[in-house]
Amino acid sequence: MNIGDVASRSGLPAKTIRYYEDIGFVKPLRDTNGYRVFQEKELHKLTFLNRARALGFTIEDCRALLALYEDETRSSADVKRIANEHLQQIDAKITNLKAMRNTLSHLIEECAGDHRPDCPILEDLGK
Repeated sequence: MNIGDVASRSGLPAKTIRYYEDIGFVKPLRDTNGYRVFQEKELHKLTFLNRARALGFTIEDCRALLALYEDETRSSADVKRIANEHLQQIDAKITNLKAMRNTLSHLIEECAGDHRPDCPILEDLGK
């Protein structure tokens, strides 16, 4: 398969596939003309990476998960640890987003939104 085929089937842009090649996630063969030739195993890895990134895993997490995925002697505890750490990060972000939302909602309620120049939103941002 060429990069266009793999891009279409994996759901990843060709630019991302080239980046994943640069950082060592996939190693496609090269044709005599220098074009990349992808096998099913690279397509599978790229699909795996697309899903992992969609779940918000970092590049380094993806590297660790991919290594574990390819290691038949892996311990599922290692995979679970990475996933749990990521879930904790997501929960922290949700908590922060809720706090931001509450603050902004309060400021919006406090702002008259009329012709007067005083505005609690700008006052708070200026602190």
